[in-house]
Parts: sequence; C-alpha cells; structure tokens
Amino acid sequence: MKSWVLLVMLTGVIHSFCFGQDSEEPAVSGKELRRQRIDALVKQEEEGVIVFPRHWAGGFKLTSDGYGGFVEMGLAKSIRGAWLFQLEMVERKHPREQKYELDPSTPPIIYRKVNYFYPFRLGVQQQYLLGNKSNKNGISITANYGGGISLGLIRPYLVEVNKDGRRTFISYESDSSLFKGLEFYGGPSLTEGWNKLKLNPGIYCKSGLRFDYGRHNEMLNALEVGFTAELFSNSIRQMVDVDPSQYFASLYVSIVFGRRE
Repeated sequence: MKSWVLLVMLTGVIHSFCFGQDSEEPAVSGKELRRQRIDALVKQEEEGVIVFPRHWAGGFKLTSDGYGGFVEMGLAKSIRGAWLFQLEMVERKHPREQKYELDPSTPPIIYRKVNYFYPFRLGVQQQYLLGNKSNKNGISITANYGGGISLGLIRPYLVEVNKDGRRTFISYESDSSLFKGLEFYGGPSLTEGWNKLKLNPGIYCKSGLRFDYGRHNEMLNALEVGFTAELFSNSIRQMVDVDPSQYFASLYVSIVFGRRE
C-alpha cells in the first residue's frame, strides 16, 4: 500500500515539475522575442531605416499651371513599400492669363478669362523605397506612382460692369463684343460664381520622387517633384480665344510634412 502511495506522490511531483516548466517557457520566450524585436527597431532607427506602419501628412504644391494643397494617409506594406491614399485640390490657370488693376478698391480683372478650374482629386499611389537614410540625419528617396478619379469644378469668371446704369456681374462668352461700350469696375470677389458651379468628372495619373530630409524618423518632412496628367469627360474652356480641352498635364513641386506612428 505504501508503495502505491509513494508512486502516486512521485507521479504528482514529476507532473508538477513538468507543468511548471512548460508554463514558464512561453513567458520567458515571449519576453525574449519582444526584447529582440525592440533591439532590432532601435538598430534600424540608428541606421536611418523607417519602420513605422502608418503616417499622416499634408502639404502645399506649386504646379506649372497653378497651386494647391493635399492630405495623405500612408500604410506600409514592408520596409521598402507602402500605399499612399491622397485627397488634393488645385487651381489650374491658363498661361495666357494676365491681371490688370482698374481700381485699388476692386479685385483685379483678367481679360478674356471664362472659367476658374479646380480639379478635386481622390486617388492612391504605390510608394517604393529607392534609397534609405545612411543615418538619422540623411535623406531617403522614394518613387511614388498611381492615380484615381478627378472631379473638375468649373466656376464662371464674372466681371463687374456698369450695365444699364447699374453695377452687375456678367461672364465672358465666345463673342467678347458683349463688353463693348461697358464700363469695367473689376473682377469677381471670392464669393461670386459659386451658385453657377458645374462639375466635370475625369481620371488622373501622377508620378514623382520624394526626398525625405527629416532629422527624426517619426516626423515626415519631405520635398516631392513629379508629373500629373488628367483627362475629363467634357472639354473645359478657360479663355475666350483658346480652344477648350479635355486633357491637362503639369509638373509640380510639393512640400510635405506629417507624422509617423
């Protein structure tokens, strides 16, 4: 009988010892893995490798035919690749536009301008790392390419004139003789023409190079240069004496700033 009791006790001790060993191993293993992962991140940070899974950014851009702004969310696929989801709005100007000031108290006028043109874009780009930072104070270079949908907002350009003895706003038409004999006061204010807004849907593609010069990897500070092309469903007239067009292309330079997390 005593031998059976001793056997049961010995089995219990062995089981407890083995169970205790099994329960402790995952905790030690998990702690060790976390330590190794943190050490790897610290090493990559020191070497200038950007390892954050997400970033938020915004900025301003100058184009060869206007200016604009944008916001962006980035999701990393790997150390070298990421998706960029972008929303931007720009104003496209025609190269023949020239401003004239008739009266300091009124907005300047752009003769023969027909419409303001604001492309509103929603799209996605792929980002690929070309060159990483050699250290935290270096510069990383990425190539961005993609496209999306573009909604052209067309706002008529209204000129303030004296017509039939009263001041009113009228728009240019293909026949500029509409303005013969009228006294000009000035161009439109910021509030004029929005009630006559027209929409013209289209698509766009964009590619560029981004140079990230931020001193700290958690901050995004970059300069981007690139090219944008757009195609709209209907032709858009910008000037009286210029044929309307469905296709537009421009070069751009952007200042990008944001934060990684």
